[in-house]
Amino acid sequence: MYKEEYKRWLEADLIDCDLKPELMRIKDDDEAIKERFAVSLQFGTAGLRGTLGAGTNRMNIWVVRQATQGVADWVKTQGGTQTVAISYDSRLKGYTFAKDAAGVLAANGINVRIYDELMPVPALSFATRYYKCNAGIMVTASHNPAQYNGYKAYGPDGCQMTDDAAAIVYDAIQKTDVLTGAKYMSFAEGVEKGLIRFVGDDCKEAFYEAIEARQVRPGLAASSGLKLVYSPLNGTGLVPVTRILKDLGITDVTIVPEQEYPNGYFTTCSYPNPEIFAALEKGLELAKEVGADLMLATDPDADRVGVAMKCPDGSYELVTGNEMGVLLLDYICAGRIEQGTMPKNPVAVKSIVSTPLADKVAEHYGVELRSVLTGFKWIGDQIAQLEAAGEVDRFIFGFEESYGYLAGPYVRDKDAVIASMLICEMAAYYRSIGSSLKQRMEEIYAQYGRYLNQVDSFEFPGLTGMDKMAGIMNSLRKEPPAEIGGRNVVGVKDYAKPEETGLPKANVLIYTLDNGSAVVVRPSGTEPKIKTYFTTLGKDLEAAQTEKKTLADALSPLFS
Repeated sequence: MYKEEYKRWLEADLIDCDLKPELMRIKDDDEAIKERFAVSLQFGTAGLRGTLGAGTNRMNIWVVRQATQGVADWVKTQGGTQTVAISYDSRLKGYTFAKDAAGVLAANGINVRIYDELMPVPALSFATRYYKCNAGIMVTASHNPAQYNGYKAYGPDGCQMTDDAAAIVYDAIQKTDVLTGAKYMSFAEGVEKGLIRFVGDDCKEAFYEAIEARQVRPGLAASSGLKLVYSPLNGTGLVPVTRILKDLGITDVTIVPEQEYPNGYFTTCSYPNPEIFAALEKGLELAKEVGADLMLATDPDADRVGVAMKCPDGSYELVTGNEMGVLLLDYICAGRIEQGTMPKNPVAVKSIVSTPLADKVAEHYGVELRSVLTGFKWIGDQIAQLEAAGEVDRFIFGFEESYGYLAGPYVRDKDAVIASMLICEMAAYYRSIGSSLKQRMEEIYAQYGRYLNQVDSFEFPGLTGMDKMAGIMNSLRKEPPAEIGGRNVVGVKDYAKPEETGLPKANVLIYTLDNGSAVVVRPSGTEPKIKTYFTTLGKDLEAAQTEKKTLADALSPLFS
């Protein structure tokens, strides 16, 4: 079957000049043909993501058109404005895929609002809501290596598409022939017919205004003398982040020159993920050179931000996603109480794999902290529930340990633009009172305990990878461990059983141990990986690290 599909592609007019040579190169390589054509990229709540190339199991214009026809079929059943917003980041072929998606939508009689420049995930979420769209499309592979691209689909609320909607779209995709099934008109024809229009300056300005309205201590940053190094990691953050910093009055900003402008090859960091040291290395070098107080790096679609803070001894320390989530929650709560802007019955939200230290901080300030499944759409869903009850202003902050943050309900996905603004404002504030981010973090640990949160990943590449992952999760459920690293398991929470968790079904296991430590086992939703999240609590950092190592060493054989 896959050989017939390969032959059909080989004989078709593939338009993209990169596809035919690739097919010719693999004509005698059965394994390479099978890998590209035996399966199709799966469309789920995270949309599509895969390596660029020819075939049904690759990201290319034909797979994008097929997916967009599925989205169009769903939109046409929804009534409303019959409009879809589109944005794209600096990924290779990103603008081509965005224009092709617009062409498919226009051919289906659906209106399109597309950005005239690359813009990040939060801007797409904002435009979807601003224009009262039925859906949104973001062409991005987030932080994946350069050979990847992807396609995130959003619902009318600006959240990533719900499971139910994604299932309907997936069914429509299954009925659409990848090469011939999608309706299509050229981008130029769509513009000429008035079906395709660019996102207006009014929408762009409203996005910035919504972010700036969430300042905790307005005006404070301008007089702080904060010295900043920033890297957009060759992605979409440059324009919105520098615009916000300028509006805040932060003028001493040095951009990492090799990572300033869009570059889908990501030549200076092969894995543009702000969670890892390699992505921040250039920025750290520059921070040391200029003596910056703070170094920020946003990922290519600018929905996540990594931070290095200057310590009192002049060295720089990377801040984990959990630590920054806790610092921001603490700063927002304390600042809004001080300023008299804290809403009645405030709500913050975090994912179930994020640090329990946040629960302690929220409790201290009298804030309700809700825990939801991994994936920022579940945080967005909590905002939507508050909105439906007429209480949307109760939401003050949401975060995930994977460096995603949001303050305010103006979008429904994580936003590195507002996170950058608040991190800089927070650093400026602590500087103004003779403190620092590092000092405040140590104070939080002294007050609540020395928590350590670390994540390990195990990769399962190839066509059999997903089966291996499923087998491991099944084994853990059939034969749950009685102890891990000499610590007795005193509680097991299986999120595949919503009747026990009160949350939607998810492939996540959490083990609570007799000394208060916890281990989470969760397959990634976007990559062939199983992630293990460790929470340990020690009298100091060394004790917490030793405990983590003991637990990790005990678990790792299960994933080999």
